[in-house]
Amino acid sequence: MRREVQGSISEPQGGAHRARRRLPAGALAPRAGPGLAWIVLAFVAGCAIAGAGPTAKTARAQALEQPQGHVILTIRGSITRTNAHGAARFDRAMLQAMPQTVVETMTPWTDGITRFKGPLARDVMSRVGATGRAVKATAINDYAVEIPLSDFEAYPVILATQMNGEVLRTRTKGPVWVIYPWSDHADLRTEVIYGRSIWQLKEMVVVE
Repeated sequence: MRREVQGSISEPQGGAHRARRRLPAGALAPRAGPGLAWIVLAFVAGCAIAGAGPTAKTARAQALEQPQGHVILTIRGSITRTNAHGAARFDRAMLQAMPQTVVETMTPWTDGITRFKGPLARDVMSRVGATGRAVKATAINDYAVEIPLSDFEAYPVILATQMNGEVLRTRTKGPVWVIYPWSDHADLRTEVIYGRSIWQLKEMVVVE
């Protein structure tokens, strides 16, 4: 928006009016210098850069970093964020850097109440921009099972990387174990749900 400033012109002493200069016929009035135009352009450019700032920061925040250690989980399929060709790869540190949830529950494979810790499965799906209806989960021994994404939304299902304070290893059903809160939800204590609790998880493929 242009802003025009009006000012007063003082009269010379003696009351004489200032003479106006007349231009010869056909002469062009002198043009204003480029100073104002450059100021306007600089202002517009500055606004554009400032407006793009939060967007750029958001994009960087959403970008999936590269794993620095051994990859323990790969997610493919209908996802929008990747750090490899068509895949999102996670090492242990990346999963543990996400907000952690503790699930204390009994399981058919452990004694008494066991304490599991790891990120919520729905948070991991959100992190990779999953847009499907289910995941096909595959274990190191190639056991595979389909898990509806609705399970992750309805219950605090975690991708456990720790059990009773210890890092899950292959010999203890790690490095990643899908854990449901069975002790808190009786409706989860079924053969179907137990079958979805895949351990030694290595890959998840999001399917439509």
